[in-house]
Amino acid sequence: MSKRILILSGHPGGSSFTEALATAYAEGAKAKGHDIRLLRLADMRFDPNLVDGYNSIQPLEPDLVAFQKAVSWCNHLVISHPLWWGMMPAKLKGVFDRTFVPGFAFKYQESSPFPGQLLKGRSAEVLVAADTPVWWLYLVLRAGGYRAMKSQILGFCGFKPVRFHTFSPLRGSTADKRQGWLDKARKLGGKA
Repeated sequence: MSKRILILSGHPGGSSFTEALATAYAEGAKAKGHDIRLLRLADMRFDPNLVDGYNSIQPLEPDLVAFQKAVSWCNHLVISHPLWWGMMPAKLKGVFDRTFVPGFAFKYQESSPFPGQLLKGRSAEVLVAADTPVWWLYLVLRAGGYRAMKSQILGFCGFKPVRFHTFSPLRGSTADKRQGWLDKARKLGGKA
């Protein structure tokens, strides 16, 4: 069964290994007949700062409107990003702060302390490029950025399941190792 897959290359700069992962995933998914939309955070122009919280919703810039439409369209979301200071880059967090707002991603409910999830019926995968070894990331650092993405962002809005794939340590890796990671991302796209 064909899926509608939104892939967000979540590096705020130009070309990067995380963009190569996103592209490889897209190639694998396309080869299996899935409908793909690939967006690049580096090309998006918007203020990442949610100035007044949810006290007033600030108007969305055209790139954020396009992102919301793509999220509404998809039934599988893929985010590829570097791990910086244990988290996603600030500009990527700004995408969620600005677009996953009440009325789009969730709704407050008077009878419950828990909001209604408006993005149910979608799954997600997160491809993370890191310098930190995977075992250290999970056992010592406890993968706080992953837990926030899974439970407090995507899961909060209804994405389920949310899966993570870590490609590390990137620093000092060989060309063969990186090619192996790109092949893995392509296979993941084929299994979407």
